[in-house]
Formats: sequence, C-alpha cells, structure tokens
Amino acid sequence: MAKASKAKQGSDYRSMDEQALLNHIADEESRLKKLKFSHAVNPVENPLTIRQLRRTIARMKTEQRKRALGF
Repeated sequence: MAKASKAKQGSDYRSMDEQALLNHIADEESRLKKLKFSHAVNPVENPLTIRQLRRTIARMKTEQRKRALGF
C-alpha cells in the first residue's frame, strides 16, 4: 500500500516542469526548516513527519538531478 503512494509521488514530480519543481523544493525546504525549529522548541506531535518531509525533498532533488544529467 505504501509502495503505490511512493510511485504516485514520483510520477507527480516527473510531470512538473523545471521551474515548478524548483519552487516546490524551496517551499518544502522552508517548511522543513520551520518544522525542525518548532520541534526543537516544543516537540511536535508526530516526529515522523520530519522524516517524511526529508524523504520527499530527497525524491524531488533526485528528479531534478536526473533531469540535469539528461535521464
């Protein structure tokens, strides 16, 4: 069940154009920074959201790198 959602997420990133992908990466990185800061001050209810967000950013950066290499 989780594998289907990962495949869906990857296809969402592949369908984005370059500028939309860069904007989405920047938005998610700022969201991660805010989440980490709020977690340091006052622990968040579900700390796994930090891990999920990191992995989402990594997936997007992987897609960006694939495009830069021409794959």
